Amino acid sequence: MNMTTGERMKQRRKEIGFSAEKVAERLGVSPATIYRYEKGDIEKVPVDSLAELAKILQTTPAYLMGWEEQPTPKPTSPTPIPPGFIPMPKMKKVPLIGAIACGDPITALQNREGDVDVPEDVRCDFALKCHGDSMVGAGIHDGDVVYIHIQPEVENGEIAAVRIGDEATLKRVYLHMDYVELRPENPAFESIIRRKEDMNDVHIEGKAVGYTHWF
Repeated sequence: MNMTTGERMKQRRKEIGFSAEKVAERLGVSPATIYRYEKGDIEKVPVDSLAELAKILQTTPAYLMGWEEQPTPKPTSPTPIPPGFIPMPKMKKVPLIGAIACGDPITALQNREGDVDVPEDVRCDFALKCHGDSMVGAGIHDGDVVYIHIQPEVENGEIAAVRIGDEATLKRVYLHMDYVELRPENPAFESIIRRKEDMNDVHIEGKAVGYTHWF
């Protein structure tokens, strides 16, 4: 069924979230006039008001008159990036799980603390917030968020989230013949060494694949 001009006005007004009072104020008429247009008490919108009314309702006079359907809005162009600025990458959310020590190991919190934004092209499963300064030589500071990809093994020298019993730490991992070394990136800290049966308490949670400074 074809709609009247008033019905099209009302439908369009609701689509864009405008009240009759707002349309009336912009058009310079009373709200009662707008309601009368919409109900059909006033069958025709004055020609000198039609173009302005269409502009307010973000449509065309031809649509309001029933001569054409509502045109599809043209896609807006992205805001140009100022010279010298690097565009932000597309982001995804990953869970922020507990905390991880970058000094002496601390008890790892297992509860999920929320979500953090991570670049879409980073292959990670969760993120951990670091505490301490033992990894500053690798660019990881206290308060940074490190992205972790879950895997049970890493290559020698790679940074990993490592669990020792019920505690966790972030270090470079070195697997030797008869011991495991978790090496910091700060000369003020000593490596964590686990030998023989103590090596069984060392579990790699995942590989560090990136981090964010400004958490």
